[in-house]
Amino acid sequence: MIRRTTLVPTVVLPCHRGCPISSVRIRLPQQRGELLTRREDGEDMHHLVWRLGPGWRVCSSAVLGGGIGPRDWILNAQVPGGYPRMDPDRHLALIAAAEHLTGPGAGLMTAADVTAYTVADDEGVMATATCGLGVRGWAATPAEGTGGPPRPGTVNIVVTLPVPLSDAALVNAVATATEAKVQALLDAGLDCSGTPTDAVCVAAPSPGPDPGEPFAGPRSRWGARLARAVHAAVLDGALRQS
Repeated sequence: MIRRTTLVPTVVLPCHRGCPISSVRIRLPQQRGELLTRREDGEDMHHLVWRLGPGWRVCSSAVLGGGIGPRDWILNAQVPGGYPRMDPDRHLALIAAAEHLTGPGAGLMTAADVTAYTVADDEGVMATATCGLGVRGWAATPAEGTGGPPRPGTVNIVVTLPVPLSDAALVNAVATATEAKVQALLDAGLDCSGTPTDAVCVAAPSPGPDPGEPFAGPRSRWGARLARAVHAAVLDGALRQS
């Protein structure tokens, strides 16, 4: 059973739609998502872009640029429900090119309303979530999986940290973010662990001579901050739909 936790109000303030949460102790990091609009098939669609620049690494389950490696940008693009294309990676690459994003990047998709994104900051760790929970359930079910391309993710989480992480800590950070997401969904009163196509991106500066922070589990310094930020952002997004 996951315990319900209460955020300390002097560290993280309540989320507001489309507005970063201010921390009273530390200045917000500069790596914020930029909300942009594009026209596709006669419809206005929105996407968030993080222009990280060189010197960053990302660990993600993104459909474009997933895995661990240097990434100069992150893109979270809204697409129509019932997404018909079979080449989401190429579609994301075209959106990135239209925004003049160069170099390696990570791209996610969602059918959720990207303009309703929520953001939380905890001691310099910033989490951004887009939440669409119309199709949700539990991760472990008797149903068979499919071998086709995934449908657009509906709970997408992008986290930026101000400190370098080792490879193991980057992977651990994705696990911590996922745990915090599930906790937030339960705290919102939802009977689910997420949607079948959720995605996570964790971005941190590339390590220098040393390998970076070795831990990002929920009780480590940076993992705890990451967990609280993700929990706050996802909880706010989920409560708007419950």
